[in-house]
Amino acid sequence: MKKLLLTLFSLIIILGAFYFFWFTPRYTVPILVYHSIGYGEGGFFVKPENFIKQMAFIKKNGYEVITLDELVRSIKDKKSFKRNKIVITIDDGYKDNFQYAYPVLKKFGFPATIFLVTDYIGKGFLNWDEVIAMSKDNIAFGGHTKTHFYLGVVKDEKAAFEEIAGSKKAIEEKIGLPVDYFCYPSGGFNEKAKKLVMQAGYKGACTTNRGFAKFNRDVYELKRIKVTNSDTNKLFSFWAKLSGYYNILRREKRGY
Repeated sequence: MKKLLLTLFSLIIILGAFYFFWFTPRYTVPILVYHSIGYGEGGFFVKPENFIKQMAFIKKNGYEVITLDELVRSIKDKKSFKRNKIVITIDDGYKDNFQYAYPVLKKFGFPATIFLVTDYIGKGFLNWDEVIAMSKDNIAFGGHTKTHFYLGVVKDEKAAFEEIAGSKKAIEEKIGLPVDYFCYPSGGFNEKAKKLVMQAGYKGACTTNRGFAKFNRDVYELKRIKVTNSDTNKLFSFWAKLSGYYNILRREKRGY
């Protein structure tokens, strides 16, 4: 009996050490990424009714949605959050973001950041009136280049900088607020692209699952977690994505 108790005690010590010294430091505040909240086909679309269920799950289970700016400031200041924080981002600025996503986010009181392709504004995407209205109501906007310009391979730095800085300038002129965050189109970037984003005056940048900053310690290559329709029916899948440990399971990908 004494030997069994000693074995159990040793096992508890080993598991405790594993949890505190290996598992816990790998916690990452999950940054969720959506694209279109609508009824199209494909992985970029999340049906409005599923989006509502996902936001309700977040609210019901005691998660707190914080802004991207709060997260970036905490990373820069090396401050840790309680294990219940989430950031919501939406890419491209589709028209349905105003029609379907915005009312739900407003209902639950959740902040979010929408990354805009500025030359697409009003062309089947959000118009400036919608952007301005949301910017006054807990929705932040970030740059996503002017034309969804791919930055995985930067050959013409002047053109790339115009795309990066131009989207920031266009949004700021319209909403009258600072645009502090950028999102690499299709998640593609390299070191030149990162430097251009810094040069343009952004405080941070989001990617997808690309780059090697696995636990989001580099604010210019913040990994995000894609949410799909299937996450609504597979609650364990959605819970795993909200856990803060999802990145441990993901294979690292190059920036490009």
